[in-house]
Amino acid sequence: MKYLLLFICLFVSLHADDRPHIILVMADDQGYGDCGFTGHPYVKTPNLDAMSQNSVIFDRFYAGAPVCSPTRASVMTGRNPIRLNVPNHGHYLRPHETTIAEALKTNGYLTAHFGKWHIGSVQKESPTSPGGQGFDHWLSGLNFFDREPYLSLNGKFQQFRGQGTIITMDHALTHLKSHSSKQPTFTVIWFPSPHLPHRETSSNPNLYKGKSHAPYYQEISLIDEQVGRLRKTLRDLKIANNTLLWYTSDNGGLVKEYSGGREKKGSIYEGGLRVPSIIEYPSKFTPSRIAAPASSTDIYPTLLALTKIEIENQPPVDGISLLPFLTGEESKRSKPIGFWHNFTGGQSTRSDRIIKELMEAQQNGQPNPFPERVLKNVNDFPKYTANSHQSGHAALLDWPLKIHAIYSKKKTTWELYDLSRDPMETKLLNEQESKRFSRMQKQLTAWQKSVLKSHSGHDFQNR
Repeated sequence: MKYLLLFICLFVSLHADDRPHIILVMADDQGYGDCGFTGHPYVKTPNLDAMSQNSVIFDRFYAGAPVCSPTRASVMTGRNPIRLNVPNHGHYLRPHETTIAEALKTNGYLTAHFGKWHIGSVQKESPTSPGGQGFDHWLSGLNFFDREPYLSLNGKFQQFRGQGTIITMDHALTHLKSHSSKQPTFTVIWFPSPHLPHRETSSNPNLYKGKSHAPYYQEISLIDEQVGRLRKTLRDLKIANNTLLWYTSDNGGLVKEYSGGREKKGSIYEGGLRVPSIIEYPSKFTPSRIAAPASSTDIYPTLLALTKIEIENQPPVDGISLLPFLTGEESKRSKPIGFWHNFTGGQSTRSDRIIKELMEAQQNGQPNPFPERVLKNVNDFPKYTANSHQSGHAALLDWPLKIHAIYSKKKTTWELYDLSRDPMETKLLNEQESKRFSRMQKQLTAWQKSVLKSHSGHDFQNR
């Protein structure tokens, strides 16, 4: 059963024109350096580059996790994904959580999701579907998809013709054209690319001929073209000035050389977490650069602050509102950012195969072939011991210092780095900065135990 939280909307009487349209766009596996405006030597992203010139650019933005599902869950809630029962790919976001879509609906927003979901079911009856998590309209895939995809349109399963990235944007634009003049809209566009197997192409299939990783960068350029279509549509609809358009990615990229740090996707060293992030909101935010670290967990509290929504009984949020940074009032982050990966393994989700079977059953009036995928384990609340946090790889960033705890059966390996002087995380400071090392060890352990407390269901007791 979903726990309904009470919302206090301070400006519910405002007209739609006083509330911005909000669009969250997310790529799937695009790393920090995989854009022209972040310095890639040959990738072509002219539309993102143009957007960046009119945007607030985050120089150090972090995904909530180094893989897809956990970061998506953190965007929806502002909470670390392990708090949410989404420790790795394929796990479901608990319907007990309050999502940003549910929050914005209380202030009159029409909500929609397009593209990759991967934090729940896409069956209409599931409380973990986009509809169950606060979206009025949705065209969603269970996981990544590319050509001729099988998708769920508000719970009706269909196969679509064409490239999944273009299909995603086609439906998002149709939605915006139909509804943006009637009420404020919250639109989530989660592209299925540039995730493997890289079978989609941009309008110029020879764009990267002879270049390394050409199929990967083809999909990034394809995304860029869709961003161009989106921005043009906003201008044509005359709503660009009152639209907050936020572009980012779900985890680090696939190419170490341009990841923005050590390692790549799948690691909580810098290269697995750093992603591009820009916000265009012409009527409110002056183009600028933000040097302070920020995270996908900050999206939820930022949008709540922007729309002046308060939530009663809000469970612990790991993110902060970035509004003071966006308006130039603050420049230094006071709250550390925690990361934790491989606490448990991921769960395979073959989107096209599953949705195809669901479609055939739906069309033929047959029973659901995947009843176990309606809820999975969202109602399980594990109990933890004092040492349960000693699993996987955790880190805490308190700029400029970042501490790692790497757990194995035999030992725990601790690593402390100063990112301002050592962005590739190669020079250990455990002994040189012994006092700060000891302090951050305690901080990280305390944060991990807080996360497990949430995961065990403490945040939902007595509700």
